[in-house]
Amino acid sequence: MKQELVFEAPRRQMPPRHFADLDEAGRLQAVADLGLPAFRAKQLANQYYGRLTADPAAMTDLPAALRGRLAETLFPTLLTAVRQIECDAGETRKTLWRAGDGTTVESVLMRYPQRNTVCISSQAGCGMACPFCATGQGGLTRNLSAAEILEQVRAAAATLRDEHGDRLSNIVFMGMGEPLANYNRVISVLRRIIAAPPNGFGISARSVTVSTVGLAPAIRRLADEGLGVTLALSLHAPDDELRDTLVPVNNRWNLAEALDAARYYADTTGRRISVEYALIRDVNDQPWRADLLGKKLHAALGPLVHVNLIPLNPTPGSQWDASPKPVEREFVRRVRAKGVTCTVRDTRGREIAAACGQLAAEG
Repeated sequence: MKQELVFEAPRRQMPPRHFADLDEAGRLQAVADLGLPAFRAKQLANQYYGRLTADPAAMTDLPAALRGRLAETLFPTLLTAVRQIECDAGETRKTLWRAGDGTTVESVLMRYPQRNTVCISSQAGCGMACPFCATGQGGLTRNLSAAEILEQVRAAAATLRDEHGDRLSNIVFMGMGEPLANYNRVISVLRRIIAAPPNGFGISARSVTVSTVGLAPAIRRLADEGLGVTLALSLHAPDDELRDTLVPVNNRWNLAEALDAARYYADTTGRRISVEYALIRDVNDQPWRADLLGKKLHAALGPLVHVNLIPLNPTPGSQWDASPKPVEREFVRRVRAKGVTCTVRDTRGREIAAACGQLAAEG
């Protein structure tokens, strides 16, 4: 039975307002509402974005009598770590978070020699219904608030600092959910990720990747925001007939529309588009599809595109599997032969269901 796409999250009560939900003007208003002087807003922002502290009890530069009040009004606990599991000799860690309403989401922290990346969720579940993705098969529960998304970033940055003496360098919106279906909150999060402290975490826009299945109008809108983050387009098929099945949003905005929007993003921002392609044995790995993919991407984007081939990660109940290595190598060769750069992604976390398409937030 064909699943319907869900572009709007079910109406659920959002979590209480948190300091991280507020922009600079909102922070000033919040402290004024509490009868506090304006400088407290910057002080709190320095604590949250600069010192990575979300617990007023640990904010020792604040009067002790004020900390409890701030915890209650501006720093409610939004996400609690329920379980953490590791693989890759501790270099990959998946965290299962539970929100106040019982909603669960996951994030994945990955340490590499030259960078540290956190893969974050923007929704609890996903409404895009891609059949090879565990998240999509679980359906959409609700959008996450801006603060719930930012808390995943802050927690990862704090873990790297406290446990490894290192810093968070890269953020990918490739966890649970379609980021552009939670557009307004994701945009506010992006602004705070790239803003310099005390207004944000100060992470380079070039090191932030937003992945989308191809919501064409939202891609164009994102281009016009002027943020300059990297756009990753989950394509998975070079022809509409197959993509209609693998990426059901293609029935609403087809391949040509998605590529036109990607071209607009590249032209507007000057940034190269990353195309994600999960290689599935005997489904989308045929030589002719490699040729067609290279041809279409070269025509639509020229040098402003790079293909990331992703060996399909196993998910419960799926009969699909990754393509054999010789097929994978031939696919890469054929895409490159059309003048498009193509590499195979180093898949992390497969054995702990932390890789692409595996996040299901099972408690």
